[in-house]
Order: sequence, then structure tokens, then C-alpha cells
Amino acid sequence: MGKKGVEIIDLDVQKLIALLNEALAEEWLAYYQYWIGARVMSGPMRTDVEKELYAHAAEELHHAELLAARIIELDGTPVLSPDEWTSLARCKYESPTDPYVETILLQNLASERCAIQRYEALAQLTDGKDFTTFSIVTEILAEEAEHEHDIESWLEDIRLFRESLVSTMVEKEILE
Repeated sequence: MGKKGVEIIDLDVQKLIALLNEALAEEWLAYYQYWIGARVMSGPMRTDVEKELYAHAAEELHHAELLAARIIELDGTPVLSPDEWTSLARCKYESPTDPYVETILLQNLASERCAIQRYEALAQLTDGKDFTTFSIVTEILAEEAEHEHDIESWLEDIRLFRESLVSTMVEKEILE
């Protein structure tokens, strides 16, 4: 980044780079969490949910690309080793040891909510102080909020599906 570009940033640039690297580590973990969850998932509506998880994974990868590019623009170095991701990340990766679709969605929902907090804090930090980073993090924040909504909708669909099945089973028992 040019000298004038750095001068207009009214922040501790090294601290900002460190925070962006934490977010970058979280994006890589989120990408993998979505991707592997989609691969191993089982249960109702799996095929439809799987497509959504792959789309979310692609968006998380795009977020990582945006963050890495901004870190480089700020004359920083993006986190270089996957070994560092878990130690840098506040939003934790949850292994999909239970492949049930609802469990996978709940894990991803927790991660999205953590990401929303991360990007809200970054937006507040950079608002009026670093317009480029502010633009990037608010774009990511909007997508993370959309992911949260998508997951909540899938969980509601599963709940309604479950209720419908129970209702059908009860009606069948009554008629028999």
C-alpha cells in the first residue's frame, strides 16, 4: 500500500493486520466446516441442504480471498500455515462427528453467529478510520448474516417436517 494510503488510516495498522489474520483463519475454518459437513451429512433434506452448504463454503473462501488481499495491501503477511488457524481463531471449528443434518446446521449456525460478532467489531473499529477495510468487512458481515438466516430457515423446515411426521403418525394410530 502506498504511503498516503497508510497515512489516511487512523488506526494501529499492525493491530488491524493481526485482527484481519484472526478473521482470515476463521474463514478458512468456516470454509472447511461447511465443505466437510456437506460431504458427510446424512438425514432429511440432505441433498438440498448439501447444495446450500457448498454455496456457503464458496462464499467463505471468497471472504478469505478478500481478507488476504487486504492484509497484503496493508503491507502485512496473511497467516501462512493452517497449523495457526485454530490458535488464531476465536470462532472455533467443530468437527462433524455427528453427521445428522440438524447437528451440522447447528454447528454452522454457531460459527456464523461468531463470525457476525467478529465482523461487527471490525466494522465498528474501522468505521470512519479505514474506508477500504470497512467496506470489505461490512460486505462480509452482510453475507454472514445471510448465512445465519439461511441456516435458521433450514432448521425451521426440519422442525416443521418433524412435526408433520409426528402428526401423521398420531393420526394413523388413531385411525387404526
